[in-house]
Amino acid sequence: MRILIINPGASSTKIAVYEDEQVTLSRNLQHPAEELRQFGDTIHQYAFRRDVVLSTLNEADIPLEFDAIMARGSLTRPLIGGVYRVTDALVEDTRNAKSQHPCNLGVLIAHEFTSLWGCPAYMADPACVDELMPEVRITGFPEIERRALWHALNHKAVARRYARERGCRYEDLRLIVCHLGSGTTIAAHLYGRAVDTNNGLDGEGPFSMFRSGSLPARDVIERCFRGVFTEKQAIDYIKQSSGVFAHLGTGDMREAMRRIEAGDEHARLIVDAMLYHTSKDIAALGATFEGRVDAILLTGALTHAPYVVERIRQRVSFLAPVVVYPGEDEMQALADSAFAVLRGDREAIDYHS
Repeated sequence: MRILIINPGASSTKIAVYEDEQVTLSRNLQHPAEELRQFGDTIHQYAFRRDVVLSTLNEADIPLEFDAIMARGSLTRPLIGGVYRVTDALVEDTRNAKSQHPCNLGVLIAHEFTSLWGCPAYMADPACVDELMPEVRITGFPEIERRALWHALNHKAVARRYARERGCRYEDLRLIVCHLGSGTTIAAHLYGRAVDTNNGLDGEGPFSMFRSGSLPARDVIERCFRGVFTEKQAIDYIKQSSGVFAHLGTGDMREAMRRIEAGDEHARLIVDAMLYHTSKDIAALGATFEGRVDAILLTGALTHAPYVVERIRQRVSFLAPVVVYPGEDEMQALADSAFAVLRGDREAIDYHS
């Protein structure tokens, strides 16, 4: 069996080809900001990203014959976790999604390819997976409900990996999983469902490398009404230009660590503040399980830095053992989901509007 994996991100397009669960092609194609800026809105990157995938396959002499295409999931309506068939309804909802992110392009590209090549296309555990408990949705502003936009794919992949390594099932565990990357998402996984998590895309939760995190509402409102931001500028700022980047002028943790090691106390303060707020939000989710947590799993790109891991471990290990899965395993998680469907081990869900 041969499958194609397509995973568009904010500044890259990741492509992989698997044959009988062995990787025969793996590319992480970087797109500089100035290259993407010419397209304006994300949706206008579609043809560029599609052609990047095709040219990469052609340059590697990969036959355009696949048993399935698996795309990183798009940000449509709230969904339960699982593998979804890419349908016309999914494509329509993706094109009109309120939250536009490059991950949406994977589904659109896969849909075009499946019509050309005659193979099925899927997405798995998209960021809009929403398994929240009813009380989690409620806020003090009746017109506003909390919603989940998070690193669902990597969260669930590392949770299942942790379970396999210990000879048990994800559905039998109480886990807190924290993904630390450009954005940070933290979720309480109760017996196979993420019953509480933050909306990491829109800035909720702890501040991160590029995102503002939760803010004092009055101060934000005052700045908007004083004309400091337009609506679009405010949204872009909290999602792309705040956090550590706004404080230090870099969103690269390696650079931040170089400054700390060189004695830059301001850089240390900002990074420590980010890790403090992250730790506090991890510990807060202990209330979901009334303190009975099996493990805390740390994952994402920032966990390659020992400084990050140890600062968090010092603050939260009183609650449960801390286990680290550095980086993210999204490509393998997507491949595992595709092969599980092809083998009949998992049932694909038909997406309906």
